[in-house]
Amino acid sequence: MRSFPLPIALTARLSPVVVLAAAGWALSSGPLAAPQAAESKPAENTRTQSAPAPSPTRAAKTYTAAPAPCDSVAEKSLKSLVPGAKTAGKEIPSTDAKLRRTCSWNALKGYEYRWLDVSFEVLESDDAAERSYRGRLEEKSGGGAVPGLGDAAYSVVNLTTEDKQQTREGVVVARASNALVIVTYNGSDFESKKAPDTDEINKGAIKAAKEAVAALGDARN
Repeated sequence: MRSFPLPIALTARLSPVVVLAAAGWALSSGPLAAPQAAESKPAENTRTQSAPAPSPTRAAKTYTAAPAPCDSVAEKSLKSLVPGAKTAGKEIPSTDAKLRRTCSWNALKGYEYRWLDVSFEVLESDDAAERSYRGRLEEKSGGGAVPGLGDAAYSVVNLTTEDKQQTREGVVVARASNALVIVTYNGSDFESKKAPDTDEINKGAIKAAKEAVAALGDARN
């Protein structure tokens, strides 16, 4: 039991009712209330410490927007891959130009025709980009991996013939973090009706893809 100061103890013997009232005031509002306030403070600290921690923020995406596709391939490379084409290229309209952009170059020089498309697609996450990449590989079977290009890359070349005119087309699909780069490069010879060699088309598509993947740096978060 708490011992009271001497004046209160003496008064208690004389008037219990008055003392109880005085004691109540001393404990609730008077100088004796301070120790109790101090005692309640740790409880407040405990409540603060037990508050739930804020939820972790979502990891930032490496790429937040597609780069300008018509600037993704060097002028020197374009002159080699698509002789006679305007190096400025032509951007294809997109439903979401921030996340999906494509540029196209094509030209007929003499009887030789060449066409080059470079596309960028930015997805929500690396996992989403990986799933899209795998799906595209299923559509383009028969090719092979391209080492050292992005996080993963694949190249395939196909030959088609229509009205005795051959066309050889190469496609490179590359993934870099949460972005995809898709390059399509094809050619025909309208005099011989033959298509360019597989090696020429494959190397040309890979060359453009390497420059396009490098251009993704402009879209880094």
